[in-house]
Amino acid sequence: MARGALLGVFGDANSAADAGEALRQEAKLSNEDLDFLTGAPYPEGAFGERHISHRLYIFPLVGAVIGMVTGIILTSMTQMAYPIVTGGKPILSLPAMAIPTYEGTLLGAILFTIVGIIFESRLPSLKLGLYDERITEGYIGLLVTCEEEQRKQVEQILTQAGAEDIKR
Repeated sequence: MARGALLGVFGDANSAADAGEALRQEAKLSNEDLDFLTGAPYPEGAFGERHISHRLYIFPLVGAVIGMVTGIILTSMTQMAYPIVTGGKPILSLPAMAIPTYEGTLLGAILFTIVGIIFESRLPSLKLGLYDERITEGYIGLLVTCEEEQRKQVEQILTQAGAEDIKR
């Protein structure tokens, strides 16, 4: 069974939401088969689309731990490699280690956050999908992935819901 994609272009947000609901009920399509494309900032879930969970919070946490461990290792190994005993004080000085460790923690968190944003945004997208330039002008696109046998039914539902154009 070959799966294909259709893009319905709507001028109204309510029409696009109605089309999504009709596709779920009549064509028995799941939320994973529908994707709403818009250039306007609609609230999350405005079209009844699926909730996309992310794991972005893990990246800064891992980066901070790696940066902190790197800062501790770097400062302690430097002090051990060049032992300067000053007035009977210990070779490993915690106040001298605090600032480089703090900076390493922040640097690791920031770098891993950038990597996490790129990873969670699924960038770069190497495949080109269906798109219409009118979406950036305020129109709403409904990208439907369906089986070839369902194509006629999906086109009919999109047209009945008020799609101004359907791209294949």
